[in-house]
Amino acid sequence: MPRVSEEHLAARRQQILDAARTCFLRSGFHQTSMQDVKDEAGLSIGAVYRYFPSKTELITALAEQVIDRIFAIFDQFLAQDPPPPVTVAMERGVDLITAETGPDGTLRLALQIWSEATHDAALAGFVARVYSRIRDILVKFATRAAEHGDLPAGADPYEVGVVLFALMPGYALQRILMGGPAPETFKAGLRTLLP
Repeated sequence: MPRVSEEHLAARRQQILDAARTCFLRSGFHQTSMQDVKDEAGLSIGAVYRYFPSKTELITALAEQVIDRIFAIFDQFLAQDPPPPVTVAMERGVDLITAETGPDGTLRLALQIWSEATHDAALAGFVARVYSRIRDILVKFATRAAEHGDLPAGADPYEVGVVLFALMPGYALQRILMGGPAPETFKAGLRTLLP
């Protein structure tokens, strides 16, 4: 029997993730069954379970795709010497969040993940690990900014990183639950508050 290529396996995995995303956005996490995902993907139930043994694994895989893009943005900034101003980095984060809070945006699933994490220990651990990594990156970025004189004298980079982290979910929540603000409005506020 011929071996299945890595490209084929990756494409099949993505096919299932795309189907799950469609189902979760349409019906919600609890109302979506693995059978719904199978039907949306046009695959057998065995194929879906082979890649993702549970809905929790599907949702964490979807979340990881967005998180990987967040890490890529800030890793790129951390590699620059000198680092860009804090506002530039945060504005790039706003752009990503804006794209991911639209009608088909993966961050719309974040609300469901946060809710479910209060009852599901495995999902709670995933959320804590991921958010700790994002916060740590922002603390590192604030540390680099402080080293280059881009933060006010005496500013604590940890405190700055914690606040920078809090801004992004706040922006996402406003976009999802209230339909705004416009990204330009949020960016203008960032430029007013940050160096």
